[in-house]
Amino acid sequence: MIKTITCIGAGYVGGPTMAVMALKNPDIKFHIVDINQARIDAWMSDELPIYEPGLYEVVKEARGKNLFFSTDVKGAIKEADMIFISVNTPTKKYGIGKGRAADLKYVELCARQIAEYSENDKIVVEKSTLPVRTAQSIKKILKSTGSGVKFQVLSNPEFLAEGTAIDDLMKPDRVLIGGDQDEAGLAAIDQLVKVYNAWIPRERILTTNIWSSELSKLTANAFLAQRISSINAISALCEATGADVEEVAHAIGTDSRIGPKFLKSSVGFGGSCFQKDILNLVYLCEFFGLHEVARYWEQVVVMNDYQKTRFGSKIISTLFNTVSGKKIAFLGWAFKKDTNDTRESAAIYVADQLLQDEANIAVYDPQVPEDRMYMDMEELETRPMDVNKKRLTLCEDAYEACKDAHAIAIMTEWDEFKTLDWQRIFDNMKKPAFLFDGRLILDPKKLGEIGFEVYTLGKGK
Repeated sequence: MIKTITCIGAGYVGGPTMAVMALKNPDIKFHIVDINQARIDAWMSDELPIYEPGLYEVVKEARGKNLFFSTDVKGAIKEADMIFISVNTPTKKYGIGKGRAADLKYVELCARQIAEYSENDKIVVEKSTLPVRTAQSIKKILKSTGSGVKFQVLSNPEFLAEGTAIDDLMKPDRVLIGGDQDEAGLAAIDQLVKVYNAWIPRERILTTNIWSSELSKLTANAFLAQRISSINAISALCEATGADVEEVAHAIGTDSRIGPKFLKSSVGFGGSCFQKDILNLVYLCEFFGLHEVARYWEQVVVMNDYQKTRFGSKIISTLFNTVSGKKIAFLGWAFKKDTNDTRESAAIYVADQLLQDEANIAVYDPQVPEDRMYMDMEELETRPMDVNKKRLTLCEDAYEACKDAHAIAIMTEWDEFKTLDWQRIFDNMKKPAFLFDGRLILDPKKLGEIGFEVYTLGKGK
């Protein structure tokens, strides 16, 4: 009987997942721990550390009743019957597998802490996105304690889309749980099934062996990213031939074998998962000698990088082959709407490209703070931070960002950009006034009637 669940990691996955679980399982105590005191303080406040529609209401309902936040990792591990590992697994920036393999140092640290502090049998659940057979490493660490404590390791990958995470948790397509197929493993799987079954129909809870579960997460993200790169590749062909990528996407999306989802062309996919998981898949294929398979999946990332570079190059070439000293307004910095997550956002890389050509960039995003934007640029290590701060500024609103701009680039599909006073923006820009819609959210005909020179990604002349 599960009475207490601990989650190590209070980020984009752990926080929302545990909040919804707590709301739906009032008889179970949920304890989210993180070594970052500022993040924990934010979870305890009215200003949560992540922006996600509907999240605050869920947290507020359960917080202090059966949902708790702290930095007491040791105490939370000791009291837990079940422990979720939900820490960051970035792409390695050093050593073997650099640039491709997942960096599992935080996962290993969690496993060692669980092994050290546990005094009774526990179920350990992989929630972080991990390479296949990571459970084997976790098991080896947990078994080495010599304390007599028994552990079962399960894989329970998340399939959340930022911006719709609460809906995804409340009404998931499926929940996937992988574990050992012996008696003890199946019993552990059943315990986690019961937690989800509090609000999710049993037929939507899929159970597999642990390796299939781990690989399914990487494969799902790879397939979704592949669809985006595929339609983005076609967007370049549309521009060259005079076709309209939205019409093409609609035409093929009505084919029941293909379907309409993830066929929205844009300046490129971002976020923490797609690129990281594909590169992880590439590394795994190379490790097992499947080099042709590795090259196939690597091309998805190559195409995504190409789309971002192509968009930046279009801005430069349209503005008479130089943006040096020119003001370019970026509307949006987050990788997608309804989130403040900027990881791998296309805006970062297009900004870097334009800054290389000595542009001045003014950014407006309704949810991204200034320090986050500068941290994103600093991580690229392209130029000194003082140069980034001199040429890149965050504005209070879209009108300030666009005032006296030579061009505007739509980088995130925030709904509010559709209802801006575009006549007012045009009147206050340098002429000719260029607008580059990298998210296909505006009406190019109406903008053209105002006087804008419009480039819409994937639409030929």
